[in-house]
Amino acid sequence: MERNEAARRIAELSRELETHNHRYYVLAAPVISDREFDELLKELERLERAFPDLASPNSPTQRVGGDITKGFPSVQHRYPMLSLGNTYSREEVADFVARVEKAVGPTRYSMELKYDGVAISLAYEGGELVRGVTRGDGEKGEDITANVRTIRSIPLRLQGDDWPASFEARGEVIFTKARFDALNAMREQEGEELYANPRNTAAGTLKQQDPKEVAKRGLTSFIYSLQSESLPTRSHFDNIMRCHAWGFNTPDPKRRFIERATDVEGIMAFIDHWEKHRHELEMIIDGIVVKVDNIDVQEELGLTAKSPRWAMAYKYAAEQALTRLLGVSFQVGRTGAVTPVAELDPVLLAGTTVKRASLFNADQLERLDLHEGDLVRVEKAGEIIPQVVGVELAQRAPQAMRVRFPHACPECGTALIRLEGEAQHYCPNEHGCPPQITRRIEHFVSRRALDIDGLGGETVEEFHRAGLIQDVADLYELTEPRILSLGKGWKEKSAQKILAGLEASKQVPFERVLFALGIRHVGETVAKKVAKGAGTMDRLMGMSQEELVALEEVGQVIAESIRDFLAVEGNRRIIERLKQHGLRMESDRAAQGPVGDRLQGLAFVVSGVFRNFSRDGIKEAIERNGGKVSGSISSKTSYVLAGADMGPAKRQKAEDLKVPVIDEDEFMRMIEG
Repeated sequence: MERNEAARRIAELSRELETHNHRYYVLAAPVISDREFDELLKELERLERAFPDLASPNSPTQRVGGDITKGFPSVQHRYPMLSLGNTYSREEVADFVARVEKAVGPTRYSMELKYDGVAISLAYEGGELVRGVTRGDGEKGEDITANVRTIRSIPLRLQGDDWPASFEARGEVIFTKARFDALNAMREQEGEELYANPRNTAAGTLKQQDPKEVAKRGLTSFIYSLQSESLPTRSHFDNIMRCHAWGFNTPDPKRRFIERATDVEGIMAFIDHWEKHRHELEMIIDGIVVKVDNIDVQEELGLTAKSPRWAMAYKYAAEQALTRLLGVSFQVGRTGAVTPVAELDPVLLAGTTVKRASLFNADQLERLDLHEGDLVRVEKAGEIIPQVVGVELAQRAPQAMRVRFPHACPECGTALIRLEGEAQHYCPNEHGCPPQITRRIEHFVSRRALDIDGLGGETVEEFHRAGLIQDVADLYELTEPRILSLGKGWKEKSAQKILAGLEASKQVPFERVLFALGIRHVGETVAKKVAKGAGTMDRLMGMSQEELVALEEVGQVIAESIRDFLAVEGNRRIIERLKQHGLRMESDRAAQGPVGDRLQGLAFVVSGVFRNFSRDGIKEAIERNGGKVSGSISSKTSYVLAGADMGPAKRQKAEDLKVPVIDEDEFMRMIEG
């Protein structure tokens, strides 16, 4: 390749890789597979070796991770979080072993699973967790301690007493397959777009602003390394076993999650075992990691600019299957979003039979250029959700018709719209499109919304077909005779159960009623913040865009969505009817009225156990007196409110930042005057 052509290709690859880096690390929305990314990176590395004068210090080959995102404090890593060199080639694993042994002689290796999650660094002082930090760019990460504390597999206080006084445990935060499936099942029930894979969902979860929402997701973790000036042993494997004794979730040698070997044959046996059995695991892995076990030897081998010379990752290629495209269906969700789904000739893939695969949106359909009857390649994104990733063009029939995204709703015939900046097409006929109506009602009665016993999806569709319900307010006009008029096995007991559930739903808090209405972009967390900020439905309906944006967790997009929903006369009529039927349209705090503003402008961090309040009770007392509650101590904290059993690390942090620490008695004097 000539120099000019090399310069052009290096610039092209650099731009493309930076784009993918940004989508992966910052947006958590990758559009290419890991293998495709690695192949692009290796091409750039080869060109830079051939033309070293064209290599830039800002080249993607010199980067460890992605950019730092805003929203969490930036923290310098005490020990850099370097990335691993990786390969899909067994020959390169053998070459790695040969390089190591040429440099240091025969040595022992530790092999473990490569979890498909989010890297995390956990700092401990005196046996207590003091900080949780993301990888970031490898030199600096984001302090997400408040969210890390919600992960139950991460100990807040260590067991035993033989741990170093100061150390960092490195590991991976993940979703198990079961938790991820449950999360997507809830989203499907609510008509929301499904999450693509566990890794990106874990990354997004850790960046949630509300730790309570993180806690609901059910993340877990595995620890895979220990960093300290005074390590307990000089064996990586033994240090991981010590971590297990201290209370960490670590790879289990009994289940072969971690093993040791003294030669390349032992390493290959570990690779072979997990290539065969990885789909049986409760979590997703995308390969295995080989490390020199002796830490003295690790230090002798040292590091390159971006990765250790004593470790390598072997990555399994994503399993693919070829099958015939039988057709493409277009599903209409609760919000009117139209999603294309490939209907496939059933095929076995990664241990399960796949009949349908996501096509996500019109752009993906266009990119794949699908034609009727195509032979398509299917793989599981993150080993979970099947998706079509390619087409065997040589197998396409000459007269095959191209699959096109519809211009009109496949259910009601209304012209579709696509909002600026969004990938989805929408049917705007929200009050006349049957699947939108029934799925909106299904969301309204679901467990996390009104939680109406006896009303499931099939029952809602039956009631709608029979003309008993056209919107959520119609539910409260159901009577026993009307339900029994359906016949088909309906009995008095079943009808009474539904009516009792409807009556009980009138006691559901305002924040859940607001969530149940199904306003786009208003999930549980936002609904809670909006209900608290607005106080009543009447006030919310009269709030301006600027007033909505001023509420916590509400930005321009959410504010516009709320205003658009409440501007529709049909929606306003439904809300008025729900109010007349007795549903709660004001928050508890609005009903009680504010107590005062003695704590106006003050920010509190609450820690420990109190005599006269529960934890939630004392937080409510702060807010009802005009104060704010924060989850972590910072320079903006006004007071730390300390109860019994407050941890020494939190007290030390308050002292370091010169934040006053007060007890319950002093707090009572502040609010009582």
